[in-house]
Amino acid sequence: MRDPASIRRLYGRSKGRPLRASQAALIERLYPAIAVPEEGPLSASALFGHDLPLHFEIGFGAGEHLAGRADMLPDHGFIGCEPFLNGVVGALQHVRDKHLTNVRLHMGDALGVLERLPDASLAFVYLLHPDPWPKARHEKRRMVNPGPLDMIAAKLRPGGEFRLGTDDPTYCRWAMMVMGARRDFEWLAETPADFLTRPGGWPETRYEAKARREGHQVWYFRYRRV
Repeated sequence: MRDPASIRRLYGRSKGRPLRASQAALIERLYPAIAVPEEGPLSASALFGHDLPLHFEIGFGAGEHLAGRADMLPDHGFIGCEPFLNGVVGALQHVRDKHLTNVRLHMGDALGVLERLPDASLAFVYLLHPDPWPKARHEKRRMVNPGPLDMIAAKLRPGGEFRLGTDDPTYCRWAMMVMGARRDFEWLAETPADFLTRPGGWPETRYEAKARREGHQVWYFRYRRV
């Protein structure tokens, strides 16, 4: 597995519009209560007080998928990482409104959190609508690359699942090429419909909904850790 320091800054901006007072209050009060600790090894017991299946979402946007899955699986633990402040606020709103106790958030680099988890500790890893970095000179910044994928493979337990969603045709082709060359993941699609239709238990994100409104095709990839 590559040195994590060599595969970082894979995201863009971290701030957007100014927060309203109620949003700022969520950052000040709720976020510290459910934030991933900044240092030290991580585990299900350390984060949730007991052993349970762990899910990890890289770049959760505004948290629709993360909160939807956490609400669907209350006896599982969910770790979400997002560098964008306004996205973290969105996730906090979902956590508050759904009364979710099985979510932990990190505002920043996902790989730094991922590397602190034990190997073979994750049941699912989600990467939904990542920044496509469309220019050829930026290919190395894509999350679907050997360095990040080596780490994801190491942290997924055998039989664990890596899910990737994108509406970017370049990223779709790139992912098929990169993932197709790996032997530690098995693509679960058996027919074209399997990656052209959102599977059950896969909550829609606002980015996906926007892509559909704009007439974009969305692709859904599911890979099993061999």
